Amino acid sequence: MVYFINIQNGINFVLLKDINQFKTKMNDLLFNAIKKRRSYYSISDQSPVSDEEIEDILKECLLYVPSAFNSQSTRVVLLLHDNHKKLWEITKEILRQRVPEDKFQSTESKMNAFAAGYGTVLFYEDQAVVQNFQNQFPSYKDNFSIWSNQASAMHQFAIWIMLEDRGFGASLQHYNPLIDQAVQKEWGIDSNWKLIAEMPFGLPDKYPEDKDFLPVEDRILVFK
Repeated sequence: MVYFINIQNGINFVLLKDINQFKTKMNDLLFNAIKKRRSYYSISDQSPVSDEEIEDILKECLLYVPSAFNSQSTRVVLLLHDNHKKLWEITKEILRQRVPEDKFQSTESKMNAFAAGYGTVLFYEDQAVVQNFQNQFPSYKDNFSIWSNQASAMHQFAIWIMLEDRGFGASLQHYNPLIDQAVQKEWGIDSNWKLIAEMPFGLPDKYPEDKDFLPVEDRILVFK
């Protein structure tokens, strides 16, 4: 017999008859977490968990999310509190120089919405690692940048799911490369690290609207 512990809504012990039932339950939890993941744009600066738990989520994902050749090229930066707000202030001022004044109000509102959250995860790929593997395996040279981006995407998805499973809402943004130099200077980021994406998160203020799906039958081929 297996005791399954559900800690999402308090600690509940459920007696399962065998290990297969336990595995089914775990699979259901994973699929539910994937289905629950949405893009949240209305978030607040409240947190359902401690800062240490957020940090632990990032560390666990860095350890166990796979990468081609076990390259482990993904790097993350966690910005909380004033550092989080500083990022979106930097981004806003850079965009102010590029967006026409008569159209800037909507851009400013979007930046303020991100800044209203609790924190931001910055996703990087270490180009020194990528180049090292390119030199070691020249036959695959052109593929390592692709595989690096794939590794980053898996880390983004895993961290996104984990944050939302803890009660956060998050979204994925791409203001790189416009903000790269300013961010590198502000936080002393290694020059070999290439910024891939930014993930602002916070306690959801508003649930996203229902999303549309293309027919799944048009998106899969099965040969038996």
